[in-house]
Amino acid sequence: MEITVWTYVIVCPLVFLAGLVDAVAGGGGLISLPAYLIAGLPTHLAAGTNKFANGIGTAVAMSRFLKHGKILLLPAVMAAAGALGGSWAGARLALLLSDQALKIALLIIIPVAGIFLALHRTVDKPKGEMRRGRALYLGSLAIGFVIGCYDGFSGPGTGTFLILAFLGLLRMDLLTACGNAKVVNLASNTGAFVTFLISGQVLFAVAVPAAAASILGSLIGAKLALTRGARVVRPMFFLVLALLLIKVALDLLGIF
Repeated sequence: MEITVWTYVIVCPLVFLAGLVDAVAGGGGLISLPAYLIAGLPTHLAAGTNKFANGIGTAVAMSRFLKHGKILLLPAVMAAAGALGGSWAGARLALLLSDQALKIALLIIIPVAGIFLALHRTVDKPKGEMRRGRALYLGSLAIGFVIGCYDGFSGPGTGTFLILAFLGLLRMDLLTACGNAKVVNLASNTGAFVTFLISGQVLFAVAVPAAAASILGSLIGAKLALTRGARVVRPMFFLVLALLLIKVALDLLGIF
């Protein structure tokens, strides 16, 4: 395909915004993937290029959370391992079940997630102590597997659902939930990127500048999350859930 200056004018600012949003609340792919499509990249090439840039940005955001002690490494690794197995199972499940059925279910799940956030105004300080020991490790593995399965089946908003699960089920504080989700996101991004790379579906002439934009957005987003906590994370969550709800609704109507 022909690359023009407009390709970068469209892609880089939107990928910057996606990196910022993803570092704070997950769901950056809801912004970045359409950016490549708007710029004229074919679907598979857009997906592979997106995985490269997003993966770099996620790694940078993860390093910031790790530096500030906001990642529980063993639970995060167990969740990542579960996600790798779950994504394979989800991809297999996609061959058996209707994608429309999942989207209808999401129309119910997304508003419920929004209600959860609205009712829990102190998500940065969850009620009760965080799960410990076996409950923490097996819970992380199960969360990784279930949401990894969703990611393999369909996938939009995976990072956001991971954070919500770590918050609601394991009672992690908000920033630790965000940090642990980054580890899982990086694992799934890496696996997908390798697959696209082997198939020749990564356009590095666009992916490298987009990765730079993603890094900048991720650094700013991680700094906002770490310094301002729930004051910036909560509104971003609602934004991502709203974007996800709109996308799913448009998909069902055959518009997007």
